[in-house]
Amino acid sequence: MWELLWPAWLGGSLVALVAAPLGCLLVWRRLAYFGDSLSHATLLGVGLSIWLHVPVWGGIVTVCVLLALLLASVLGRPQLPSDALLSLLSASTLSAGLVVISQQQGVRVDLLSFLFGDLLSLNSQDLPLLVMVLIGVLGVLAFCWRDFVLTAIDEDLAAVEGLPVLRLRVLLLLLLALVITVAMKVVGSLLITALLVIPSLVARPLACNPHGMALLAAFTGMIAVSGGLLSSFYWDTPVGPSIVLVAALLFILVQLATLIKLRMA
Repeated sequence: MWELLWPAWLGGSLVALVAAPLGCLLVWRRLAYFGDSLSHATLLGVGLSIWLHVPVWGGIVTVCVLLALLLASVLGRPQLPSDALLSLLSASTLSAGLVVISQQQGVRVDLLSFLFGDLLSLNSQDLPLLVMVLIGVLGVLAFCWRDFVLTAIDEDLAAVEGLPVLRLRVLLLLLLALVITVAMKVVGSLLITALLVIPSLVARPLACNPHGMALLAAFTGMIAVSGGLLSSFYWDTPVGPSIVLVAALLFILVQLATLIKLRMA
């Protein structure tokens, strides 16, 4: 069993490890829906890459990065409400991706694997590139963590401290685009936001500081990946949705424990 599952477990755990601090930053900045918009855009990247006959992951990265730059430039403008804009882009890019894929003649596309992930197809040949991308993202996060946290708490205070707020926002969104591209293999385009946000919500009531919340979120994500893989192996459930359900179950358990603790206090 271990020989079959270890590449998937290692890849999924690395994605969860890197997604955790990004998810915390999204929760603190109240930009969770931004991840949803970017994740839905991955399907448009798939469709365009098939249409243009270029590597699929290249098309996904290109679309996500371009959308991240677009959103970084327009978010915060009073003429464009952020929630409405993100909702528009989320629905539009997902619909455009489905339309483009449906028009491809003579090309067989496993749409379910793109929508809900196909972690078990990950093999040892895929791991080196995955590890390099995730270690690079984690290194940038570690180097800029203090600045990211300060801007997430209060952008005006960060600007007063002399931090390049706009550049940090663009950098955060570009890192998010890269992680979403990689995470598509784990949980698919429809469920990536859950892998980003749910572990952060699980860790929030348990942590005393931002560093602790990021570490607890990473641990929660790794538990969710492990539980989802075991569920898929023993009960033949889809891996991506199983990972999300395990994370959601952990969230419910933590909320119940917190409620009981408050009632007993």
